Amino acid sequence: MSTVKNYLSLIKFSHTIFAMPFAMIGFCLGVEAFPGGHQWNLGSMIGWGHDITNFIVWERVLKLFVLVILCMVFARSAAMAFNRYLDKSFDAKNPRTAIREIPVGIIKANSALLFTIVCSVLFIVTTFFINKLCFFLSPVALLVVLGYSYTKRFTALCHLVLGLGLSLAPIGAYLAVANRFDWLPVLFSFAVLFWVSGFDIIYALQDEEFDKSNDLHSIPAALGKTRALRVSELLHILSALLVIIAGIYGSFGLFYWIGVAIFAGMLIYQHSIVKPNDLRRVNIAFMTANGIASVVFAVFVIGDMFLK
Repeated sequence: MSTVKNYLSLIKFSHTIFAMPFAMIGFCLGVEAFPGGHQWNLGSMIGWGHDITNFIVWERVLKLFVLVILCMVFARSAAMAFNRYLDKSFDAKNPRTAIREIPVGIIKANSALLFTIVCSVLFIVTTFFINKLCFFLSPVALLVVLGYSYTKRFTALCHLVLGLGLSLAPIGAYLAVANRFDWLPVLFSFAVLFWVSGFDIIYALQDEEFDKSNDLHSIPAALGKTRALRVSELLHILSALLVIIAGIYGSFGLFYWIGVAIFAGMLIYQHSIVKPNDLRRVNIAFMTANGIASVVFAVFVIGDMFLK
């Protein structure tokens, strides 16, 4: 049991709260595009009766739901474990990260690498049972989420690569169900890209001096704390604009717009509590504000679709 707990800590399983809600939005959008999926809203479900066709449709949807969850877990676990493996020497030197599992010897580096390989294989195998499109695109997704770990070594745009990795959640979940691309999940994916990139810059403020002294690249290391926060604000403005555009494009109702207001409010809140000369509440901005933003927004978006 302690081993499981150690690996959950290694991959920061609690951080799944960032991408998973948007994956659920993408999944539900895919269900609407699924043959028979238009019947998933509350009004239509009341008249389902005992039509065997409906049960067949929803048996397939439930299977896809489980597979999407597994894909999310495997891909994210592989990405985080690989990041910890690759950054082990830097983590050992950084006082903030020296207590992580690999530097202190709780998990061996080779074990983390093996864990990465196993999760990567399981991710690809799981996509095989979804559809051919997801299966053929799975190596590309892994290349993005694993490749992020190298980017801090050569570009300050590493935050955008992390955002790109998490932005695959809504479009990937949509593809799993609909088996085709569409603009609405793409808009949500871009919103995630800018949202994640923005709050990762805030988180990176803590390591500005360490990054500079160890030849690592980040927006704070390149621009300084004040200008880095301005870049983060710009990215979050773009994210808010995209969820507004998605709401107009998708003809969402009142519940959606309440969710947008809360999401935007959480973005404003995190920038109000983090200052260039005061980083004491970075973790509140990073984890609490963004966790609330993603979960509450997803609840209102999905609720809006369900109550049509």
